[in-house]
Amino acid sequence: MASNNTTRRPRGRVAGCLQALLVPLILFGIAAAWNYYKDDDNSSSSSSSSSSSSSSSSSSGKSTEWKAGDCGGPDPEGSADSYKAFDCDDSGATFKALKIMDASILPDAVQCPAGTDLIVQVSITFGSSDSGGGIPSSTVCGRNLSGDHPGDAGAGGGQLVKGDCIDDTAKEIACAQAGSADYKVLGLVKTEAECPSGTTDPLKLTLALGRPYDVICATKAA
Repeated sequence: MASNNTTRRPRGRVAGCLQALLVPLILFGIAAAWNYYKDDDNSSSSSSSSSSSSSSSSSSGKSTEWKAGDCGGPDPEGSADSYKAFDCDDSGATFKALKIMDASILPDAVQCPAGTDLIVQVSITFGSSDSGGGIPSSTVCGRNLSGDHPGDAGAGGGQLVKGDCIDDTAKEIACAQAGSADYKVLGLVKTEAECPSGTTDPLKLTLALGRPYDVICATKAA
């Protein structure tokens, strides 16, 4: 029986470096990406619930297919980084889905919208979760229901987006901590010609499979 599993992808990443030293993904990286998503079977096929999917709460009766506006939270019966769907007024709900995007085996290929605090990869497994693996089926871009929003532009967490700040190695930092040696992101584009006015330091990155941008349009943060 097929089941859907959700695992959280870590927040934050290094977008590149000022000297364009971002290492491109190679075949080994693609293979490693398959192991990036942990397999965690969160419901039993013998359950009396109408759904055996881990992305559905047995108490809510939600569909196994995530939609924008759905809520979720940590799965109390799963591993530390597994999540499941909850009704938004349920005490277990900690985030709301801003957008549902296609899945990818490449960690950098999915670019969630600004305001995304966490990224949940939904995977399908067949048979027992002990068999490992899992096929990524979709990506949930989630925003915390609490007031803590590290994915907001300039807050220093989440994916790199316009309005964020980076240090001289292109590592994301909170704009409140930025100094004269740091930079503010004005855009993430494919070519330098697409950078907006005001860009003083376009950072051209080396090839990375699946990444939706190749240039960080930046200017001094202070």
